[in-house]
Amino acid sequence: MTQDKEKIWHDVLESVKVSVSPPVFQTWLSQTHLAELKKSGERYQATIGCNSAYIKSTVEVRYFGLIQDALTRALSTPCELSFEVKQGTSIHETPKTDAPLFEEPNQNEAFNNDLMRSHLRQGYTFENFAVSPSNQMAWAASEAVSKTPGSAYNPLFLWGGVGVGKSHLMNSVGVVLLQKGFAGRVHLCTGEEFTNEIIQSIRNKTTEGFRDRYRRLKALFVDDIQFIAGKDTVQEEFFHTFNSVTQGGGQVILTSDRPPHEIAKLEERLRSRFEAGLIVDISPPDFELRCAIIQIKAKEMGIELLMPLVQLIAGNIDAARKLQGFLTRLASEARLRNMEINEDLVKHILNRGEAEDANTKKILNPEKVVEAVSLHFSVSKRALMGKARTRIIARPRQILMYLLRVEAGLPYDEVGKVVGRDHSTVMHAVDTITKLASNSVNIQEDLSGIKQSL
Repeated sequence: MTQDKEKIWHDVLESVKVSVSPPVFQTWLSQTHLAELKKSGERYQATIGCNSAYIKSTVEVRYFGLIQDALTRALSTPCELSFEVKQGTSIHETPKTDAPLFEEPNQNEAFNNDLMRSHLRQGYTFENFAVSPSNQMAWAASEAVSKTPGSAYNPLFLWGGVGVGKSHLMNSVGVVLLQKGFAGRVHLCTGEEFTNEIIQSIRNKTTEGFRDRYRRLKALFVDDIQFIAGKDTVQEEFFHTFNSVTQGGGQVILTSDRPPHEIAKLEERLRSRFEAGLIVDISPPDFELRCAIIQIKAKEMGIELLMPLVQLIAGNIDAARKLQGFLTRLASEARLRNMEINEDLVKHILNRGEAEDANTKKILNPEKVVEAVSLHFSVSKRALMGKARTRIIARPRQILMYLLRVEAGLPYDEVGKVVGRDHSTVMHAVDTITKLASNSVNIQEDLSGIKQSL
């Protein structure tokens, strides 16, 4: 029966594997096993073992339906699922080798030269792009474009804030196209670079060479396309370049910090062409995605991080680029101190980062923070400052102290004066909320809502 369970679960995971990205599969689904399988009437009862409580909660919430469908197909019988924390040997564990986690394909000099000529980055591929509901549509669209360039979605317009993965996806498509033999016909540039090239070509009387180089492309990727708005000559040239590439069967991918209709001073004919393809919004990374990003980047950097530390970092840093910067600082600090990475070191760097941010961010009025917390929890200011210790008051009070320290940048003593508590109580509150922010969805939502109102 054990052998049967392993084979069944192997088939289930192989089926699920095609529906998620490799990083998601490796981070979550590969850490599961079929712990128990019983026949109950005309249905099966399956217990899915997960290697940790966090993996259990993530898999159960995000991938329940996907697993249930795959298991039902494998058994040819309806199946009910339950999940439990239970260690087991994963049949999909990647054998340990001395090779890097994400090996880039075709690692040879010719391919590297093609990457450089196309202005593509070697490390930005689909294999190391973490997928979650916040970016799943953008990932799926980009992968579709890489399979059938020029016909799937043309143009593909990705928009969103800083560090959400727009450039990574665009670059990933380019890497795949180079592997397919598009060398010399793929080019990635920023809106600013495109503008500067036009200016230089006009100044040097080399516009024909510029046009020939761009209009013969089979794939044109432009990052921060909003930069060309308001520049008449640049927009005119890009309009004809866009038409030449698409009419020749080539693929265009554009990224921006806003959708086409919100780009001021963008010519109507360009706006209509941008909107003729697929427009995808990429949201900021949620907690689950931040955890996946941390694990991927940590493995790439050779850093060993236990899941509690991953959650602690993800709960306190909400921007993808800041996560990478934090990991770089963490690795450097550990090397300089000649010590292993532990909770104390992570907290030390988190607190130092908060102090640095406090010196650069807009100073918040403590009264505004108190008011925002009071409104969010429907608790009076008098109760927040009072002596009541019931949970309905104590938790908002701790969140208030945390926000006064982290968002308003007040020293612990100053926070204590505002709330009417001593230095040690404030430190305890900040430490408590820092930990809860890493694993409590309710606390994350409360902090996010209050920050938004501020």
